[in-house]
Amino acid sequence: MPVTFVEREIGGRTMRLETGRVARLASGAVMASYADSTVMAACVRANPRPGIDFFPLQCDYREKLTAAGKFPGGFRKREGAPNEKEVLTMRMMDRPIRPLFPEGFIDEIQIQAWVMSHDGQNDTDVLACTAASAAVCLTDAPFLGPVATVRVGRIMTDNGETFVLNPTVAQMEYSDLDLVLSGHPQGINMIEVGAAEVEDDVVLEAIRFGYEEGVKPIIELVLELCEKCGAPEANPGKLHVPSEEVMKAVKDQVYDRLVEARKIASKKDRSAAVGELREEALHECFPLPQDAPYAEYKKAEDNRSQAKDAFRNLEKKITHMLVAEHGIRADGRGLKEIRPIEMEPGIFSRTHGSAFFQRGETQSLVTCALGTNKAEQIVDGLLPEYAKKFYLHYNFPPFCVGEAGRIMGPGRREIGHGALAERSLLGIMPSTDDFPYTIRLVSDITESNGSSSMASVCGGCLALMDAGVPIRNTCAGISVGRFTSADGKVSHVTDILGEEDFFGEMDFKVSGTREGITGIQLDLKALGLSIEEIGTILAQAKEGRFQIIEQMESVLAAPREDISMYAPRIITVKIDPDKIGKLIGPGGKTIRGIQERTGCSIDVEEDGTVLIGSTDAEMGLKCKAEVEALGAEIRVGTVYDGKVVSVKDFGAFIELAPGTDGMCHISELAHGFVKSVSDIVSIGDSVKVKVINVDDTGRIKLSRRALLEAPAEGEGDGDRGGSRRDNDRTGAPA
Repeated sequence: MPVTFVEREIGGRTMRLETGRVARLASGAVMASYADSTVMAACVRANPRPGIDFFPLQCDYREKLTAAGKFPGGFRKREGAPNEKEVLTMRMMDRPIRPLFPEGFIDEIQIQAWVMSHDGQNDTDVLACTAASAAVCLTDAPFLGPVATVRVGRIMTDNGETFVLNPTVAQMEYSDLDLVLSGHPQGINMIEVGAAEVEDDVVLEAIRFGYEEGVKPIIELVLELCEKCGAPEANPGKLHVPSEEVMKAVKDQVYDRLVEARKIASKKDRSAAVGELREEALHECFPLPQDAPYAEYKKAEDNRSQAKDAFRNLEKKITHMLVAEHGIRADGRGLKEIRPIEMEPGIFSRTHGSAFFQRGETQSLVTCALGTNKAEQIVDGLLPEYAKKFYLHYNFPPFCVGEAGRIMGPGRREIGHGALAERSLLGIMPSTDDFPYTIRLVSDITESNGSSSMASVCGGCLALMDAGVPIRNTCAGISVGRFTSADGKVSHVTDILGEEDFFGEMDFKVSGTREGITGIQLDLKALGLSIEEIGTILAQAKEGRFQIIEQMESVLAAPREDISMYAPRIITVKIDPDKIGKLIGPGGKTIRGIQERTGCSIDVEEDGTVLIGSTDAEMGLKCKAEVEALGAEIRVGTVYDGKVVSVKDFGAFIELAPGTDGMCHISELAHGFVKSVSDIVSIGDSVKVKVINVDDTGRIKLSRRALLEAPAEGEGDGDRGGSRRDNDRTGAPA
């Protein structure tokens, strides 16, 4: 294939797609550039693995740090396992591409995307998704693409609030919306949103803007590349689908009874009834012959495997028919009815915040921990390193679905669901000025039958309020599903079950408050959604989340007035940035000493903000006083409780704060004549003194005498009698 490229201006920058130069042994490869950021994507189609009965699509995205002139951390100096952003980008690649392959296609499709250049402003996640789709289009796989992926932000300009296509990293700092959108010629099939309570209508307009201004032009660019380079015709090969004879046999055997079984409201009873019908169909219509020739046995085994797929397809069609034509859902609810909800905040004694949330058979236990800056999560990658002060971790153990599965670390699903819940709650979090804590939420799913990520949002919001976090508004999440009848009638259902997710066409999750949307995630099995249908879905989701918010606020109306007694109290002190070195001390000696004496943690920021964390209020105030003394400007007239650190013939040196001493001349220790400094003070004594002078070099002069009541007239000091003038004649240095 000769080197071929196409270019077009997208969002004010040039997008270039090139093929035929690199990775020429792959089935399809594209070098995609946007401004100075470049991603290489390669796709390989291979024969299906023996015995496989599902579509084994693999999507992989890796950020090579050399792309931005950076080195990996640690001793190994080599990229390791994918980080969270890479995993989330893999999911963004997979979700819009997977549904566009035909039913029964089981060939191996492997997509790899590598970031080769990163300019620091044009991020590569959405570029990689477009490049991956373009690489698939250059193969002979039966792909109904191409798919284009864009990001939309909203920033304030001279013309007011304006949508921006593929905003730069700098622009995203000022955006209240982060929308990632994927679509193809027949509609939109993937949405990811993180927003700061943006109105539903505004989000819909942002989706329209992204599709019209970004998705459509990029699709045209990919189609131009395919035509220009002579991409091969699609070749579906042999599809793994049941034959018409097998489908008819299964349908004739169980159809009417399967319709009735799908109407049973109890999940346990429904599953048992459906399972019995499946076994009956296999046993009666597709038995495995005994003592038969191998060829006959093999054919029977193949028919039996097809029968399993046929039964599953029949169950799917019946589910769609019941919902779309008759309005009958698996558990008997109405199309917009939400399952019963049970909630209880504060269920654990020693956590900083906790909540129990159950909706139907989906259950989450959420715990909240409050910490100081030391608990921040440091994120490093191609973009500049930054710290997260709020993060949510989601766990999905096997027992939550009644299985004994492999116990391991979080997979792509767990990372994706946790990121959605975190993004949804981030929109209501207080500013660090108002609440300087680092916040960690952990959502443990203990039962799951539909939309556990939305349960994590609801339970997470309650746990935050229980912890006393001053969130802006109550946030709830709900999912909406989609079913289509044989004649094309579409129905949308609120709060989908696990079966409705499995058999349905869509899982459209929406989180938000009464003010607006904070998070969206769309997973679609159908070809695409129109803007008008998305508007209908958002309106139905809004109605559902308002119902949940009302129930949540009936349990806990607002954040608790104070944080847990077990959480650290953070005291904020502001010092002159020039005094930071003094606070830290040589080799950190000063700040470590304060922490050891008070048991507090101290975090110092570059602007002079000092955050003191302590579970002991008295020690916290003591630590604050020491920090203020170190960072404060010593002013004449200020009174300190100091400590005598040195005694000389001419006076005493008194420590006002660690690293800050002043000298109290012998004449300022007491009224009248003082024969010896040691008669008044000793090393280690605590002394209240007043600053009487600070000279140009910063030397501090103190007085104890100024804070003592003068003796009455005629009352001498005995053999200490004398005058200040006599003392001044000693010539002792001041």
